[in-house]
Amino acid sequence: MRSDQVRKLRLRVGAMAFGALFGTVFSVYVLWRGGDWLLNKLAYENPAFAIKEVEVQSDGVISTDQLRRWANVKTGENLLALDLARVKRDLEMVPMIATVSLERVLPHTLRIRVTEREAVAQVNLPRTKPGGGVEVAVYHVDAQGFVMLPVDPRQRTSPLVQTDDALPILAGVSANDLQPGRQITSPPAVAALNLISQFALSPMAGLVDLRRVDVTAPDVIVVTTGQGSEVTFGLRDLDRQLSRWREIHEFGLKMRRNVAFIDLAVSNNVPVRWLEANISPAPAKPATWKPISVTTMTFGPGVTCAIA
Repeated sequence: MRSDQVRKLRLRVGAMAFGALFGTVFSVYVLWRGGDWLLNKLAYENPAFAIKEVEVQSDGVISTDQLRRWANVKTGENLLALDLARVKRDLEMVPMIATVSLERVLPHTLRIRVTEREAVAQVNLPRTKPGGGVEVAVYHVDAQGFVMLPVDPRQRTSPLVQTDDALPILAGVSANDLQPGRQITSPPAVAALNLISQFALSPMAGLVDLRRVDVTAPDVIVVTTGQGSEVTFGLRDLDRQLSRWREIHEFGLKMRRNVAFIDLAVSNNVPVRWLEANISPAPAKPATWKPISVTTMTFGPGVTCAIA
């Protein structure tokens, strides 16, 4: 009798525990489904939160209409149900766009803020046209080395004022590195882009302009200026080399000479070749130069310059 009573008690307790557990799970499920239904009705499917305006702000030249098309957000979509991560990802997949921030402004507005990449150099790459012949493909590169295609004039917010000729040509970059949206990682190319960025803030800015920056050689950067000078830089200590260039330039002004060649990659006995001040280099052939007597000039402690 005692065994039967204990067995019945255990079955009763087990049934009660199972019923309580099932009731709890069922109640949670009903509450979850009911809350989900209520949330959809009140928020995600509520026409009161339909998008009526997509507000776009950009610091660059891409038109707001083009940015709206890339965002692919349609009026009438629910603002709360909109997948902001998808919109951000789609916009940042465009090589010309650096960063995107999104904000819901209840009840009807989506605000998009875009930061565009600013090109500091261009790469001209010859390639074969599908129908035969050769054409030059132009790529733009920003200061961080991201590759992008020039903005189509139809996608611009204003007419093109500055042409590609204003950007220095970055030469010696491998075609494999020129993938729009990808970053150039070659050390000489990275150093060349740092040089272009630092040049804009250097003492030489405004005195000369960079026309060509060649990174074909693995250890040096060869710069050609619009004034006909050729300047060789090392890959490190660019600030120091730019300051030394300014000192040599100032010395040349006192001598009424233009710089034809400098090798700033050499720490001591920097070789310099001068041009007469009234001689300008011919575009189709190397500039003729008139040598003067060899002398030595000192720029700071332990730094001398051999002048021919």
